[in-house]
Amino acid sequence: MDENNNIITRFNATDSKPLDISTSHGEIVCYSNRSPKKNTPNEDSLAVIPVDDETTILIVADGLGGMPAGEQASQLVVESLIATTSNIKSSVREAILDGIDEANKTILDMKTGAGTTVSIAELSGNKLRTYHAGDSLILLTTNHGNVKYQTLSHSPIGYAQICGALDQEQAMRHPERNLISNYVGCNDMHINIGPIIELAPHDTIILSSDALSDNLYEEEISEFIRKGPLLDGVKELIAQCNLNMKEPLPDRRCHPDDFTLVSFRQNT
Repeated sequence: MDENNNIITRFNATDSKPLDISTSHGEIVCYSNRSPKKNTPNEDSLAVIPVDDETTILIVADGLGGMPAGEQASQLVVESLIATTSNIKSSVREAILDGIDEANKTILDMKTGAGTTVSIAELSGNKLRTYHAGDSLILLTTNHGNVKYQTLSHSPIGYAQICGALDQEQAMRHPERNLISNYVGCNDMHINIGPIIELAPHDTIILSSDALSDNLYEEEISEFIRKGPLLDGVKELIAQCNLNMKEPLPDRRCHPDDFTLVSFRQNT
């Protein structure tokens, strides 16, 4: 773990267990490890950035597999966001957008074909706002296991699912599930900004690379984390996702991949 001014980052990590962080804002659990099917670098990155007593930023970035310098691209977007949010000139929102834009320009200027997804949760008091490009998941669930908010995957399969052309199981099994149409490092990159959502007691947020959503359905994710201590729920979630990557189930594609998540639950 790299730590600077209480900023937590994970680059090319091989975590054996999740990191549990207690803050004045709430509890945060982080984890990142490479795919169980490879020995090459973990192309995912994450960060937890405390802006002030009221505001914390959570980031997950998933370097695109099959493209060069994926781990460099994911680290670059995280470092760019750290730089812009540590010197906020107008608002947190503008600092986040500036950080993504700067990273996009830098990756394009590298001319290596590298790219990365990015998913961001801006937590301010009891309010949540999200930003994302790509298919890294942001999921907000209640203590009853209901999905309160979920980001849309920027992919042909994600769009087909949202319009009803594919159901959840068909989308999970589709051979082109991992193709994405928007990411940091493409010429027409765009950022989806979510609505401002008020968090209720025991609401839980998960940001994750697509290893989680490729191997577990949303209701399964919600069930693991809705009850009991957050750390225990995340440990069970990690164990089941890793098991599914190693021993595929018949109702899903179970794609082995680098696996990174950040979860947050507000203090009550």
